[in-house]
Amino acid sequence: MEDQSVHRFREYLRINTMHPTPDYDAALQFLKQQATEIGLDFKILDSGVTGKPLGLMTWKGQQPELKSVLLTSHMDVVPVFPEKWTHEPFSADKDEKGNIYARGAQDMKCVTSWYLEAIRNLKAQGKTFARTIYLLFTSEEEIGSKPAQVFSTSKQFQDLNIEFGLDEGIANPGEKMRVFYGERSIWWIKVLCKGSPGHGLAFIENTAAKKLQYIMNKFLGLRDEQEKKFKEDPSKGLGAFTTVNMTMLEGGVQPNVVPAELSATFDVRIPPTTDFSAFKEKVLQWCKEAGPDVSIEMLHEGQMTEMVDVSDANPWFVAFKKACERANVDLETEIFPGGTDSRHFRKAGVNMLGFSPMNNTPILLHDNDEFLNEKVFLRGIKIYEEIIPALADLVF
Repeated sequence: MEDQSVHRFREYLRINTMHPTPDYDAALQFLKQQATEIGLDFKILDSGVTGKPLGLMTWKGQQPELKSVLLTSHMDVVPVFPEKWTHEPFSADKDEKGNIYARGAQDMKCVTSWYLEAIRNLKAQGKTFARTIYLLFTSEEEIGSKPAQVFSTSKQFQDLNIEFGLDEGIANPGEKMRVFYGERSIWWIKVLCKGSPGHGLAFIENTAAKKLQYIMNKFLGLRDEQEKKFKEDPSKGLGAFTTVNMTMLEGGVQPNVVPAELSATFDVRIPPTTDFSAFKEKVLQWCKEAGPDVSIEMLHEGQMTEMVDVSDANPWFVAFKKACERANVDLETEIFPGGTDSRHFRKAGVNMLGFSPMNNTPILLHDNDEFLNEKVFLRGIKIYEEIIPALADLVF
């Protein structure tokens, strides 16, 4: 006697939208079927990136001239290591505790299903609202969000006339639910060190390795400094700090040859409150201090400074917060530690909050045995039944 909303959630989880070959056609057909059942208009849109479609549902408001509300979620999921799972990753198995196991259970097919089930219930109750609501289903979010980025700059996106939107968040093992008002920027920095080559038996001057050692010490020293600050005050959330990880080392030809070139690549995630220009100057200064012929290549240089006002001065956030209070949700505001489609919509001028109502739940996005408990899922529907009307009927 499984709840039908849970049944539909598990059905969506069984659609394999895993990279590198996500089945977007099957996902879009499923979503089209949901739209037909609920009574919403559904279109497949050209994102502007070849072969990477978007889905769009529309619930037209009674005052369509008002700015609209966006509920966005992505269809794709990250790869799995099946041998590390105790359940088949696309089976959506449910155990005796009500835990539903599947890739995408937390990231983020649950959010898609919460939107759909809440709207299904609201429509069944005969509800109508002032503002138009758009449900956008994106592709390729897990590998860079290029379709959302391109679409966010298009005329068809501008024509949607969106002012406020919701996207994904992260689970919280504690009681509170996390809401994200900004995101860190991704910087992938490759540092190339050139030096004198030679035989491995000698004390060679001006080696690439000595320069690289200096660079590594600087980057990893920053990592240690930021990690210490985070551990001293974890209540701010990881997104408030700069994380640094060395992810690649390249160079060398054989054990007894001192190489002429060595490089290291660093994954750096920077809060939107950081002075990006000053940070880059610091990195360039490290290169200068390391010695001659040390240079950087910016493989990715994000510039995400946009943040949503989460004070009482923002009527959208007030409406969201009060709806959560009515649903007995205690919120915790943070900067998102990773990257989502939200960053592109914020840059386009939309107030975007990241929110996945999963509390008392281990953080398992991208992890083995990703699951979401049935009771948490069902409560999430009720929470969105409070949030969606609060946003769609907000007039000021």
